[in-house]
Amino acid sequence: MAVKLRLMRMGKKKQPTYRVVAADSRSPRDGRFIEIVGTYEPRREPSAVEIDTAKVVRWLSDGAQPTETVQKLLQISGAWDEFLAVAGPAATTRAATSRAAANAAAGTR
Repeated sequence: MAVKLRLMRMGKKKQPTYRVVAADSRSPRDGRFIEIVGTYEPRREPSAVEIDTAKVVRWLSDGAQPTETVQKLLQISGAWDEFLAVAGPAATTRAATSRAAANAAAGTR
């Protein structure tokens, strides 16, 4: 099962809030998820990002791939830096390689 860390939209119409969740990559955006690992509120001034760093580091260590947006949120919250400290520099190479392979596969369709 390929696990992704991605955003799940919540909130009312025109007032989005998001949960950062670990979900099977085949599940729909707002469908089933495995675990909630944080929240993101873009409409607050300034935007609020709350991430459970321990959960995120565990999921990333187990091989979960963050989406581009979630990776940016993880960098803002400091969880990405903590993951790199735990996993070492090979983690960034692995993430970049898998993302490049996914982009190449999408481009060949």
